[in-house]
Amino acid sequence: MDEARRDRDGEGRARNARPRDGLGRPLPYGSEGVARQPEGVVRSPDETVREAQRLLDAGMPFHAHEVFEDAWKSGPEAERELWRGLAQLAVGLTHAARGNTRGGARLLRRGASSVERFAGADPYGIRAGLLAEWARGLAARVEGAGAAGGTEEAGGRGAGSPGAGAVDAAAEAPRLRGDGPSGRRPRVR
Repeated sequence: MDEARRDRDGEGRARNARPRDGLGRPLPYGSEGVARQPEGVVRSPDETVREAQRLLDAGMPFHAHEVFEDAWKSGPEAERELWRGLAQLAVGLTHAARGNTRGGARLLRRGASSVERFAGADPYGIRAGLLAEWARGLAARVEGAGAAGGTEEAGGRGAGSPGAGAVDAAAEAPRLRGDGPSGRRPRVR
């Protein structure tokens, strides 16, 4: 790659400034993409959950994962596993929506194990036990679709279009807590 074209921040760290689609896949330079979430934003837990839920409902789990990642990196040590697990659930849904059935299922299960530790306590109204159940159920369905002929993304990354095993990210988005606009409880499929 031409070193002059590499995207770097002020400290020389690699930053990919390419535009991205709603599932976080890189688009060609000059394309119209979806605005990325700013990095390093410190939000209250309630703001984090509200913003992540808005993004999940819009079918943008990649962006929701970035919101959770900020909370994971900036929050108190006792909550890091919760936010990390939620980020894994969001990126697992991202991979499942991209058609990466194996990676999506793996991340959904990993996230489920992390958030399940908070079941019963339900910090900030996050229904941890139901989210873990949702994630494991989606992982099983995604794997089943992949085994039945769904395709993996080219290279297991953001390249290629979704395969037959891809899920609709907005339709599959979980309710993080029971205070949604319609008062729905978290979806468990």
